[in-house]
Amino acid sequence: MKKADIAMIVLIATISVVTSIFLAKMVFGDVYKGTAQVKTIEKITSDIEKPNGDIFNKGAINPTVQVDIVKTDSITTDDIPTDTPADTPIDPGTP
Repeated sequence: MKKADIAMIVLIATISVVTSIFLAKMVFGDVYKGTAQVKTIEKITSDIEKPNGDIFNKGAINPTVQVDIVKTDSITTDDIPTDTPADTPIDPGTP
């Protein structure tokens, strides 16, 4: 290759790089130099809180146990759990 050919390749490469940078800034914009506010979380500790007694209690339904629901005509006091609060309505088996 001659010196003129190498000079032409360097000139074309330089013009291509400058044009690419200019077009990229037009399309994508400049780098964002602002600041951003982010939320931070509380530090994770090994403390364990006691679970809510309204949800986790002796009379709560256990979803891991299969329950078969059958129609009954009557209900006796033996069927009522003793740890159920007094204001909890008891349904005697409506379909």
